[in-house]
Amino acid sequence: MAKLVSKTYGEALFEAALEAGGDKPAELMDEICCLKDILADNPEFDRLMKHPGIPKQEKIQVLDNVFGGRISEELKNFLEIIAAKERYGDLDDIFAYYIDRVKEQQRIGRAYVTTAVELTDAQKSAVENRLLETSGFLKMEMYYSVDPAVIGGMIVRIGDRVVDSSIRTKLDGLTKQLLQIQLG
Repeated sequence: MAKLVSKTYGEALFEAALEAGGDKPAELMDEICCLKDILADNPEFDRLMKHPGIPKQEKIQVLDNVFGGRISEELKNFLEIIAAKERYGDLDDIFAYYIDRVKEQQRIGRAYVTTAVELTDAQKSAVENRLLETSGFLKMEMYYSVDPAVIGGMIVRIGDRVVDSSIRTKLDGLTKQLLQIQLG
């Protein structure tokens, strides 16, 4: 359900930004990223907006008082709609959907790379360049992690696609083949 809510509201915000024209989707994404940081630094505001005992109209008034003139009118109005529909608890997911949607439009990919040992800067650059060549993205956001259980090689995840060239996976495959031979 939360995924449907975030998609519905996130898509509506994205469509509104597209209709505004120009570079509005990217501008709004930057503004949302700043707003997310501000909200993360003020958890008491989050508790206030999620409190079931506070009427919607008071929450809308708080949003207007706090953000009026400080953020774009589009984003303030969107926050007020979210409060009016009692979806403030879904705001993080909505913002995440919107940011992903803008990055998709701008052809910015996100890759998660897992290796057995830390890669050098040159290796990281080579991996990123290879992913750019093969993926169709114009830019990549790279996230690297180390997992000694990989043994060697790497696991790359972009969205729902996974390329696993780790030695661990190859050894698991060989083990299964050997077990089938022994049983057969």
